[in-house]
Amino acid sequence: MSSAAEANEGKEPPTRKQLVIVSFDGAHDNRLWQKSLDMGKRTGAHFTYFLSCTFLMTKAEGGKSYQAAGHKAGRSNVGFAQSREEIAQRVHHIWQAHLSGHDIGSHACGHFDGKGWSIKEWSSEFAAFNAALREAWKAGGIENEQPEGWTDFVTSDIKGFRAPYLSTNDGLVPALEKAGFVYDASLVTKGPAWPTSTDGLPRFGLPLIPEGPQQRRVIGMDYNLFIRHSMGVENRKNSTAFEERALSAYRNAFQAEYEGARIPLQLGFHFVEMNGGAYWRALDRFLSETCSKPDVACISYAQALPMIEAQKKADGSAF
Repeated sequence: MSSAAEANEGKEPPTRKQLVIVSFDGAHDNRLWQKSLDMGKRTGAHFTYFLSCTFLMTKAEGGKSYQAAGHKAGRSNVGFAQSREEIAQRVHHIWQAHLSGHDIGSHACGHFDGKGWSIKEWSSEFAAFNAALREAWKAGGIENEQPEGWTDFVTSDIKGFRAPYLSTNDGLVPALEKAGFVYDASLVTKGPAWPTSTDGLPRFGLPLIPEGPQQRRVIGMDYNLFIRHSMGVENRKNSTAFEERALSAYRNAFQAEYEGARIPLQLGFHFVEMNGGAYWRALDRFLSETCSKPDVACISYAQALPMIEAQKKADGSAF
């Protein structure tokens, strides 16, 4: 029996659903777009995709017009799309995800650390993101295929943000509010936690979860497991062992909340299959065994937010 189960033995579990919120940062590799969409359909999960906008432009074309604060024009820490054809595939995936009920959020553009940015500089980055998304079908050479609802989607349905490197500062929240975002997911918490509020903006945090033989805590994100397991060096030889460790960490973190206070569990991933795909395989297995439970909802941040707001209202608390 888990420690959470022992602590709550004899107690009635909360009546609210256990929320599981899974997100992907970057959202670039078209093969992994399809793989994640298939995973969502198969498991019943809905995801949040935090998109980096330089993947909607080639360096030779749109990249020349993008300039992050403190950097030369045409620079990006994550590169650009390699071709217009790649962009065309990506916008079709983004639209398919939107129509399937997934949440598309902003991961800014060139994946720069904005800890020193002003409100104006954050706002400039958000404007560049909006412009890239708005012109994405044209950038892909398929402007004639742009769906009728795309402009409304860009204007109204990009609700959330996650900062590159989870790096924030005092200028971020005012810029987010000015840009019309309704939540931020850039924080880190000691464990699963309810979102907090900064000037009325709900803010989510990826939790530190116990992992490995010593149960040392690590941010619940594939990259942090990659660093923990192999010091950030690709290791396919031990991929299965890493998968099992990750799956065990996901399961234990889930069970502690499911049998306890049912605080939402957040897990983060990237569009990179690190250590031979160990963490994506662990995620697939975790969602397959978890999302079908009747009192569990595997949902996006955008879907979770009103459910959490309603629960807090029922509890007499607020953000």
